[in-house]
Order: sequence, then C-alpha cells, then structure tokens
Amino acid sequence: MKTNFLIKQMAETNSLDLYIYDDVQGDSVNWWTDEVIESQTSAKYIQSQLEVAKDVKAINIYINSYGGSVKEGLGIYNQLKRHTAQKTVYVDGFACSVASVIAMAGDKVVMGTNTLMMVHHASMGAYGNAEELRRAANDVEVIDSASCSSYLAKAGDKLTEDTLKALLDGQTWLNAEQCLQYGLADEITGKEDKTITEAKQRFNLAMKHEVEQFKKGIEVPENLITQKTNAEKLMSAFKNKNLEVK
Repeated sequence: MKTNFLIKQMAETNSLDLYIYDDVQGDSVNWWTDEVIESQTSAKYIQSQLEVAKDVKAINIYINSYGGSVKEGLGIYNQLKRHTAQKTVYVDGFACSVASVIAMAGDKVVMGTNTLMMVHHASMGAYGNAEELRRAANDVEVIDSASCSSYLAKAGDKLTEDTLKALLDGQTWLNAEQCLQYGLADEITGKEDKTITEAKQRFNLAMKHEVEQFKKGIEVPENLITQKTNAEKLMSAFKNKNLEVK
C-alpha cells in the first residue's frame, strides 16, 4: 500500500513529524467492494495521530501538495492550531490551495529557495435553479472568507485584506521571497547560510584591518631597527681589526 502521509513520532526528541505529500482529501469508497479506503490526508486521520502524540513538545509538518478538500484542510489547520506543541512547517515543494492554508498553522514556516505557494479563491461545483445557484455562490464566499482569515492571522501587518484579495483573484504563485515579504513564511533555508558566511567574511576583513592598524601604530626604537645579529657583529669586528693592522 502506498503511503502518502507518513507520520513518525520521534520518542527521543519528543516530537512528531507529519508529511503531507499528496492531495488533501477525506476517506473514499471502493465502488466494486464497498470497502472504505482510509485517507491519510484527512482531518480524521490527523486527529487520531495527534491524539496518540498529544504530549509531544514539537510538531514538524512537511508539505508538498497541490491542495484538495477545503473541509479537510480547515479541519487539519484548526487541529494543529489547538495543539500546544511548537509547530514548524517546512514547504518542501508546493503548498497550493488548501495546503497553503494548512501551512499557516505553523508557528514558524520555512521554505526552500526553490519552493512555491499558490493561493486562490475557494471554488465548488453547483447544480440547480437560480435560487440554488445564488445560495451556492454565497456559501463559497463564506468558505473563502474562512481561508482568508488563516492567511491574515499568520501575516499580521505584512499583508492587507486588499492585497490578499488581489493575490487570490489572480490565482497567484508565490516564491519563497514573496512569501517572506507577505508574512506567509518566516525563513528561507539556504539564505541564512549565505548571510552567516557574509557576516563571517565581514568580520574577518574587519579583524584584518584592525591588525594592520595596530601594526602601523607600533613604533620600533631606532637601535632595534639597526640591531645586528651576532654573526654580523663578529664580521664587523674582524673587518675593523684588519683595518687597524693596515
């Protein structure tokens, strides 16, 4: 059986690792056998895993997903938000649609330099008369508003409602730098290493400059500058003695 959502509890570190590496969806049914196929990306499944690991101090969520069911995604988001552990989200590839909403549950969201988020308005299919279609449109707006609140809660003052609406209208793909700018991410892996390296280089240059300035400030006594080695003294004495004999 292919495992799309792997969960591993690290007893030695008192942490839980969650991998969302497929579409977010609820349970399904095998049409031929009527057998219920348990989804490992459902809110119900996540609830069962969090219940087992309720005492962990840290939860790491790794995401690479195109998204899926808003119902399941919002359920996962709120379960994670309620958990008292420190939650760190790692975007390993894509965090699209409702998968990007799940990412907002992280106390810290970390993206790779080549990873992406995609945000858009909620959508749904509808069938019926004009009144039923109008009701469906109203419903999807309410659902959409729920997702928007997750982005705004994470971003704080880095993202306004108007800017978010423009991003959602455009079904926008955001790179790591843009997510950092809008407050949807907190850190870019690889970027911090470069920053540390540059800081070390600046420190080394500053230290080299200080040493050079220190050397320039040292005044060497004249007698030490002209001081001769023992061999030079002997040669000089011998030379002077020969001159005296002549």
